[in-house]
Amino acid sequence: MRGATVLITGGTGSFGKAFVKHILNFGYGVKKIIVLSRDELKQSEMAVEFNNDDRLRFFIGDVRDKDRLIRAFYGVDYVIHAAALKRIEVGEYNPGEFLKTNVLGTQNVVEAAITCGVKKCMLLSTDKACAPVNTYGKTKALAESLFVAGNSYSGMNLPRFSVVRYGNVLGSRGSVIHLFKEQAKTGTIKITDLGMTRFWITLDSAVQFVLDCLCVMKGGEIFVPKLPSMRVMDLAMAIAPNTKTEVIGVRPGEKIHEYMINKDESRHALDDMSRYIIYPEYQFWGQTAYSGVPVPEGFEYCSHLNDVWLSVKELKEVVSKDKGFVV
Repeated sequence: MRGATVLITGGTGSFGKAFVKHILNFGYGVKKIIVLSRDELKQSEMAVEFNNDDRLRFFIGDVRDKDRLIRAFYGVDYVIHAAALKRIEVGEYNPGEFLKTNVLGTQNVVEAAITCGVKKCMLLSTDKACAPVNTYGKTKALAESLFVAGNSYSGMNLPRFSVVRYGNVLGSRGSVIHLFKEQAKTGTIKITDLGMTRFWITLDSAVQFVLDCLCVMKGGEIFVPKLPSMRVMDLAMAIAPNTKTEVIGVRPGEKIHEYMINKDESRHALDDMSRYIIYPEYQFWGQTAYSGVPVPEGFEYCSHLNDVWLSVKELKEVVSKDKGFVV
């Protein structure tokens, strides 16, 4: 990235700020980081937070506006597409708005990147996109397809498009940790299901994973990190061990367990030791040799079938220190 210009959509969000902080503080030598988002207040606050670093640029814009994206992408080397609507319950009530941002907005990113000759584009996706049951997951699954197919549109030329798909992010806005901490003040934590499980990743780990995959991507991959699982009930015990719990039932669009690779995807998935790679079934832009060993037949990567779990003690440490972890 030395001397490069990097743009991140949705850059004032939790991931965006962590990404910018990492790039600026760890000697990547970037020429410029462009933060594109819709909220001018958050942009001004972010500029102050980063001491008005002269490598930072702020663009007001919406991924729904392709013309604005083309203007923003001019001269950009790498695009991290993090902009999305992601509140599950909001998506169930407003599916059309999720479609406009998560699907049509992603299509605009692909087309603008091709028009402007960006080198590489990485989409941030979610475990909700695997065997989706809610609006958010369905729109992110379509976004993944658009990014993979983007390699067909650019053909043998640049840019190359790839995807990272990971689980719940510790410390992100709207995290269940914040919800449980607030509920604990009332003396009761509300649990949707006692057996619910989730994959877990810290912001710092998510940023590093994206950068690692950006380095090795060839185009068309969906990169999946190897993450620990946790029981939501254990998380509640870690946050407030002496607080009562109330089971309120699963919310609309919510799963009991999350998948990051399902059986059908595993037919074209590889294990390269450090992560899983789902390679495209159709490659209209030429055959690409992806590294790794095929996963076993019938393989599923699911939060309740995982080999690695965070204990209540480990969850306490992670929550208190926002500590990264390696599986």
